[in-house]
Amino acid sequence: MTTLTVSEPAFVADRHLLRDIRIVMTRELKPVLRDPFSLLFGMIQPLVFLALFGPLLSGSMGATFGAGVWQWFVPSILVMTTLFGTSTTGANLLFEFQTGAHERMLVTPLSRSSLLIGRALKEMVPLFGQAVIVIAVMTPFAFDLHVGGALVGLALLAVFGVGLGSFSYALAIAVRKQDWMFWVVQQTFLFPLMILSGMLLPLDTGPGWMRVASKFNPLSYLVDAERTLFSGDVWSSTVLWGLVAAIVTAALGLTVGIRAMLRSAA
Repeated sequence: MTTLTVSEPAFVADRHLLRDIRIVMTRELKPVLRDPFSLLFGMIQPLVFLALFGPLLSGSMGATFGAGVWQWFVPSILVMTTLFGTSTTGANLLFEFQTGAHERMLVTPLSRSSLLIGRALKEMVPLFGQAVIVIAVMTPFAFDLHVGGALVGLALLAVFGVGLGSFSYALAIAVRKQDWMFWVVQQTFLFPLMILSGMLLPLDTGPGWMRVASKFNPLSYLVDAERTLFSGDVWSSTVLWGLVAAIVTAALGLTVGIRAMLRSAA
């Protein structure tokens, strides 16, 4: 008599993954909630950047953007906040290496991907708070809010953040014996990605090699998609390219991060 082996249904596995992500995310958020000063500072920082850099941009590029300078710049600030937040996910992991907390997490039944996704999504919680504050403050200054596009834009940032956070996680594992190297590599890649994305200044008038390099920068597609979404155009091909860039980044980041984690546990 043949015995059939029934595998676990996919929806059950997905439910377990969501539960594990929630557990990891809650664990990572607790220290943040116990230190409200850092959370408040993180929410104020984008406003300071808007207040100091925004007027310079408006004055020097006002003829280019017209009245839409804030419509162009506010989404950039949200992308920049995501970039800074999720790219430093690995810094917390370096501390856990020192205390042994990471090894204790690895022996739990939590899925390996949840350790990456939960940590990255934890960085998105302050981002959502920052987005609400930034939008509320900038709305009186001719910033036109399109709620549907803004919500899709924040979801797109979350997908991208998972991938970038996973790369940061993998970097922390790779340099755990020389933790100072984490910041060297992170800073080396961070600022060229920012500049070549056209996040702070448009690249249309830049040299040809910068415009070519921006085509190979996934962040540039995300920035363009966010500006389009916050302008209310959800169905643009620009948004589609931004979605592709976010999904590819998330897929590659999770692949690299999970492999790095498995090797570190071996």
